[in-house]
Amino acid sequence: MRYFLKLSYNGLRFHGWQSQPNAVSVQQTIETALATILRRPVPITGAGRTDAGVHARCMYAHFDLEHPIEDKRRLLLSLNRLAGKDISFLDVFEVNDDAHARFDAIERSYKYFVTYAKSPFLYPYSWFSPTRLDIVKMNEAAEFLLEVEDFSSFAKLHSDSKTNICDVRKAIWTPLNGDSINSGLSIPTDGIVFTISADRFLRNMVRAVVGTLVDVGRGKLNLDGFKNIVERKDRCAAGSSMPGEALFLWDVKYPFIDNNP
Repeated sequence: MRYFLKLSYNGLRFHGWQSQPNAVSVQQTIETALATILRRPVPITGAGRTDAGVHARCMYAHFDLEHPIEDKRRLLLSLNRLAGKDISFLDVFEVNDDAHARFDAIERSYKYFVTYAKSPFLYPYSWFSPTRLDIVKMNEAAEFLLEVEDFSSFAKLHSDSKTNICDVRKAIWTPLNGDSINSGLSIPTDGIVFTISADRFLRNMVRAVVGTLVDVGRGKLNLDGFKNIVERKDRCAAGSSMPGEALFLWDVKYPFIDNNP
């Protein structure tokens, strides 16, 4: 029987989602908790692979069991207790045997938070810019991404992706509102947030896109220069990768789940 887990996590203490030697990952932490509760190894597959330090407001993962879960509420309580404070398990539910957390996702959305107020309470969840960025020019450049198919300019070099083709459906900067981050993360209104949605993302793609758009916002790059970077399909031509702590996997959509946040 196949189950989907819905969860969120604070990525600061994790070396990304994917299990790896000599580093604590989100996947490893969840698999260890499941194995402790169910008394058997339980591999999981996530909707994606967030980088070190990146957070997830909404993430899904699937796993298989030979027998049905008798008490889902008890399983969630046990997982929340064993996995620690940095992961929150929100739901667990049965799906078709061929449902896949990664391949069945039809859209993913990320948000990147920028603040203009330096604060020791904000840096774990936003990037501080000492100067104001030109949001109008950044949105002119971001709109061009909707016309792009090949995102090689923003792809991590030597990655294992078979293709750099992505369908970006939304890319926009907006002013921050006091309630822009749910669940009480206090981000002041003096800032901006970048929202981007696509069918898939390349490794490190969002942070590279944001870094290049920030160059536009700083006046280091104009719209034609931004378009030229995209069309060159050369990662070395694009801006630097932004810090991961300000990036959130915000949502993942599936055709068979209608209760996404």
